[in-house]
Amino acid sequence: MFESLNERLGGIFSKMRRQGRLSEEDIDSAMREVRIALLEADVALPVVKEFIATLKERAVGAEIIKSISPANMVVKLVQDQLTHILGSEHQGIDLATRPPAVVLMVGLQGSGKTTSTAKLAYYLTQKHNKKVLVASLDVYRPAAQQQLAVVAEQASVASLPIIEGEMPQQITGRALKAAQLEAYDVLLLDSAGRLHIDEALMEELAEVKSAAQPIETILVADALTGQDAVQIGRTFHERIGITGTILTRIDGDARGGAALSLKHVTGAPIKFMGTGEKIKDFEPFHPERIASRILDMGDIVSLVERAAEAVDQAEAEKMALRMKDGKFDLNDMLSQLQNMKKMGGMGSMMKLLPGMGQLKEAIASSGFDESVFKRQEAIILSMTKKERQFPNLLNGSRRRRIAAGAGVSVEEVNKLMKQHQQMEKMIKKMKKIGKKGMMRGGMEQLFRDMR
Repeated sequence: MFESLNERLGGIFSKMRRQGRLSEEDIDSAMREVRIALLEADVALPVVKEFIATLKERAVGAEIIKSISPANMVVKLVQDQLTHILGSEHQGIDLATRPPAVVLMVGLQGSGKTTSTAKLAYYLTQKHNKKVLVASLDVYRPAAQQQLAVVAEQASVASLPIIEGEMPQQITGRALKAAQLEAYDVLLLDSAGRLHIDEALMEELAEVKSAAQPIETILVADALTGQDAVQIGRTFHERIGITGTILTRIDGDARGGAALSLKHVTGAPIKFMGTGEKIKDFEPFHPERIASRILDMGDIVSLVERAAEAVDQAEAEKMALRMKDGKFDLNDMLSQLQNMKKMGGMGSMMKLLPGMGQLKEAIASSGFDESVFKRQEAIILSMTKKERQFPNLLNGSRRRRIAAGAGVSVEEVNKLMKQHQQMEKMIKKMKKIGKKGMMRGGMEQLFRDMR
């Protein structure tokens, strides 16, 4: 998401940095380019106009023109304004009510509403330790209720039993009673959608909302629809009244115009975003972090959060002690590969690091292929426990057996072993230099010895 905007803004700011001090004409020119970049990213015109007007007003001040690093000051102003447009700060689901807290999910058919309902249920269960019940009100789309039951089972959350012939208002009443009697903390109602907005849809949603009295009414919008998502958001907000949005399929949206427009147009915050097809591919929407990603400043906080969730603390401490003693076998290497996979893979992690946008072409030209990590994992898993613990046992015949078991060439096994030897050598060198030695310039010596 935001790849095109990231590239355009990155080019604008690089040119500004090369100029050193900036004149008002330089800033005017940069603002025109930023405006074009936002429009090309499919950001709504009223949003672009307000963005540029506010930015220009702040950027033309004497303190920017005379700043030691005016280009960096402009970048900071753009970041602040992006954060403001996106919603300033994260706003999660409001559950501050007497249980069950009812959340009504609305949106058009095909926006990812049913999957998002299951993802939100999983998130509330795992992150907030809530007992969640989901219920499908979609009696029109074939197998819609069964679909929610299936994805709810994948998320390990309860779904309301299906009774044929019931209408949405009846299902709502039954779901409320079940949630109250069985002491559920949260009830998620997956409403019916249409291929387009019509009067029948809006009337039904109004009746359901009146009966359910939800604390949250969440619009699920497909980021790939761009300005259509913004128009849909405006209409739902005017007719039904939404308290927040979930943007789906952001992994397939390179422009990001919907995200930059929705909050401004509807006034309702983007609360979550769907980042993939799996039930876990669901993240809270943090405006300040997204603004940093757009400007290629990384998102270290999210990276650290992923690491904390993926890596077992006891296992990490055990490995740290082994590495401190200069030990690093193939079990340790396997653990690192698996932890990286849990965090979304190398490509996903690299997107959260500062400055990676500028290295995109270099990475592409290097022939980097993330599937190599899967093959490396397969190679290590094809070894015996003893071979993983004592890599020196791996002679030619053992390596041929391992290659056959992993479905790779012997050359790939040899390459993995060489990589392990380099990592082991570096860890032993770190132990030898010690903490004080590293502080006195040992790090430079360490990498010189690794060449």
